[in-house]
Amino acid sequence: MRILLQFPEGLKQKALEYAKKYEQEGNEVFVSSSPSFGACDLAIDEAKAIGAEKIVHFGHAEFKRVDFNVEYVPYYIDAPLEILNNSLELLKPYSKIGLVTTIQHVNQLDKIKEFYEQSGKAVIIGKPYGFAKVRGQILGCDVGSAATIDKQVDAFVYFGGGMFHPLGALLATTKPFLVVEPFANSIEFIDKYRDIYRKKSNGKLLAALNAKNFGILVSTKNGQYNMSFAKIIKSKLEGSGFYGIILVSNTIDFEALNNMLEIDAFVNTACPRIAIDDQGRTRKPILSADELIRLIEMKKELSGRE
Repeated sequence: MRILLQFPEGLKQKALEYAKKYEQEGNEVFVSSSPSFGACDLAIDEAKAIGAEKIVHFGHAEFKRVDFNVEYVPYYIDAPLEILNNSLELLKPYSKIGLVTTIQHVNQLDKIKEFYEQSGKAVIIGKPYGFAKVRGQILGCDVGSAATIDKQVDAFVYFGGGMFHPLGALLATTKPFLVVEPFANSIEFIDKYRDIYRKKSNGKLLAALNAKNFGILVSTKNGQYNMSFAKIIKSKLEGSGFYGIILVSNTIDFEALNNMLEIDAFVNTACPRIAIDDQGRTRKPILSADELIRLIEMKKELSGRE
């Protein structure tokens, strides 16, 4: 079988190892060298271009069904759990804990839950929601496993590496949020970022207050493409007296956006994290759909005072 292997950036170091493995099994193997930003970003165009019969996508669980033969191979990591002992003092004020992680550590959730329960805590693991497929799993764009239990817990614990995933969950919840990072051997509450991102959002709205021409970002990635939503936004803009143009690309190129000097602000319909994490990469503000609605309301209120 002719197959295309696809790896996220953190697993590309494994590409040669797995290519040899699949070749030894009798397959004709190709490896995608393009960036991969998650299960939402399958190399379907590349696979079709080379006549591949299947994509083997490493590191993520199934995101959503697509019209192509895709085999998902999650990459599980057994991180050391000893660091959990150091979290107990910080969690002392909280009796009910919501537990979340990424697909790499969902295999350890039961052991982590057992540890906290033996320490006297009640532990809730949220059910899969939206694009996530496993209980307790959060994605950069889907934090329902945390948001749906926000009212049931006193605090959250995220176990895993990096800040990308817990930041998304933090902004969708209201309770204290503890990040237990076993690889960096660090433990910290990240609640301060709620206020930081709220201020950044307000800053974007102020920067876009005089905007007239809006670029609506659409990604053709299989898990991000949402042209119908982009058309709704365009209609909303034009119904409010602004001009909106839909900008289509696969991977959002921020330098290219910076060259569009006549556009005053952008509205994102692709990966929702673009409007949160990538604002510093463009000269003009990048708004989420919710921020756009707030902006339109602000402008109506201001014009009513004139």
